[in-house]
Amino acid sequence: MYHFTDDCLIGVEAIDNEHRELFRIINDTQELLENQIISDKYDHIIEMVDRLQQYAEEHFQHEEEYMESIHHPELNLQKRQHLFFRDKVNGITSSFSSDHEQQAVLEDLLHYLVTWLYRHIISSDLMIGKLKPFEERTAPVFTDTYLTDIPIIDKEHRELFRIIGDVYRIMTDEMAFDKYDEIVRLMGELKEYTKFHFQDEEIYMESIHYEGLKAQKRAHEAFVSRLEEMDLDQIDENQQETLEDMMEFLTEWLVNHILHSDKQIGKGAD
Repeated sequence: MYHFTDDCLIGVEAIDNEHRELFRIINDTQELLENQIISDKYDHIIEMVDRLQQYAEEHFQHEEEYMESIHHPELNLQKRQHLFFRDKVNGITSSFSSDHEQQAVLEDLLHYLVTWLYRHIISSDLMIGKLKPFEERTAPVFTDTYLTDIPIIDKEHRELFRIIGDVYRIMTDEMAFDKYDEIVRLMGELKEYTKFHFQDEEIYMESIHYEGLKAQKRAHEAFVSRLEEMDLDQIDENQQETLEDMMEFLTEWLVNHILHSDKQIGKGAD
């Protein structure tokens, strides 16, 4: 079962509820995949895909209307991601008939839904309604609020806050005209350190048999994917905007993830 965890909450109740329904569709897909009683699943797959298409279309419309109402700067990016999702799902049922092909279609659908939904919610939807005016943005400060009481994890979280502080410093440096090299350096440092940190965190969770490990791994993969998908050419053309977007994403994701997910690891070790 795939659980809608607190680190998937974006704070907009209507959208959060619709995301929960998408998770239910994911779990229904998994149940159909694992069902050994139904031999011919063709009609069930068609019904499942139709349900997904209809619900996703309704959800995307609501999400885009909300983003438009608050003048969210990533609306066009969201629309492109939604279009990509539609195209993928529309191609799922292209041509299959045998039981083997049906299982393959369900496996493909389930994998895509889980991967896309986690990445989309955690790396894109999380920012809806949270972008502050530039003059109100500040670097996050690591306080006791973020402590998990796991020394190695807290130490590495402090380092992540330090890197984000460097992003803020470059972002607010009015004397620097060309910030491209610094942006690329910070991106490289951030990617390398997050991979290192996530590995340590996952090893620790495995050592205590933490039940939320799978959800944590998906969240980590979504974060790294967001960083790796950044276009360096676009960064060079829109340096300040890139830094501001990066600052908001890093701050909101890290704070949200620590408070709603990582702090639960310490409780799981009790």
